[in-house]
Amino acid sequence: MSIANPPPQRPTAATSQTGQPPASTVRRLPRWLVYGSLGVVAGAAIMLGWMAMDYRRGRTTGRPAWFGGGGVASDDDSLIVIPPPYDEDRAMGYLRKLCDFGPRKTGSRAMVAQQDYLREFFNDRGGEVIDQAFEIRDPQTGQPVRVVNLIARFAPAAAQRYLLAAHYDTRPFPDNDPRNKRGRFVGANDGASGTAALMEWSHRFGDLPPNIGVDVVLFDAEELVYDAARDEYFIGSTYFATQHRNDPSTTYVGGVLLDMVGDRELKLFYERNSLRYAPEITRGIWKTARRLGIRQFVPRVRHEIRDDHLPLNQIAGIPTVDIIDFDYPRPGAPTYWHTTLDVPAKCSGRSLATVVYVLDRWLREQSESTSPVE
Repeated sequence: MSIANPPPQRPTAATSQTGQPPASTVRRLPRWLVYGSLGVVAGAAIMLGWMAMDYRRGRTTGRPAWFGGGGVASDDDSLIVIPPPYDEDRAMGYLRKLCDFGPRKTGSRAMVAQQDYLREFFNDRGGEVIDQAFEIRDPQTGQPVRVVNLIARFAPAAAQRYLLAAHYDTRPFPDNDPRNKRGRFVGANDGASGTAALMEWSHRFGDLPPNIGVDVVLFDAEELVYDAARDEYFIGSTYFATQHRNDPSTTYVGGVLLDMVGDRELKLFYERNSLRYAPEITRGIWKTARRLGIRQFVPRVRHEIRDDHLPLNQIAGIPTVDIIDFDYPRPGAPTYWHTTLDVPAKCSGRSLATVVYVLDRWLREQSESTSPVE
């Protein structure tokens, strides 16, 4: 092999004025050493390439995956077995069903149909279903709109209670879409995934420890927002939190908010406000994930999120963690968030089942370790 236009060589003690080594200094290296060195260099280059690709995909977890997890993860996450009670196909079926109703803006026909479906679903699962309804004015038209937080109570007599929440409305339009800001938005991840995960989790509520009870709360009007600079967020959760503060008939040990947990490339980092208001719950969930070998829960902060957990923490005084993967699909990639691409095909039943598995195991661990807070 020859190289055209080689770079100039600086004379050294082992080179002649012509730039060539004197004949007496020329030594041939053994072939095994030459080929072995080339193999090492090639192997290192391939490994660095894999690391770079995985980093660009946002698969950071703590240690290199080839050393047993953490650091830069590989697709070996798929090899972790989620036990049979947590059914990824069933969970994905729930997500698709919710999206089949179409865009579920507060007060829309699709939202009313979804409410009927969810009332029946949680009632069949053994929940005591309650409507927390109130009226607001549509920020765009000024017309009255009925807002409904759906509450499903399981084991209502249990002393140690947890609030499990998600929002189940969708934004009126995909206003973050680069091509069609007034297109059709079904909110598969941002709107349906949290509710679908709670639906899947409800199959496990019947055999919770007898001292553990849960209230599933689905918040309406989380983002009845046409103009982000004008319109109010978190209307449903703010109403719930205010009612709870004014009449705290139920005492909650803590709360878990699920939002955007269906991403096919799931990575769940600590959320900064969750660590601020609910540090024990937040760290406890991630510790459970680590014990289970679930690397999608990454124990370091990435985002500070404004979400429904803020009214729960700040108004109601319920220490609540936000479980959210805001990098949808991954850091550095064009986002699906609030775009027409937030559809079921971008989501994964396995991600939903993984989140439910970790949270359910964490909740059961609280049976003897936590007492209600006043």
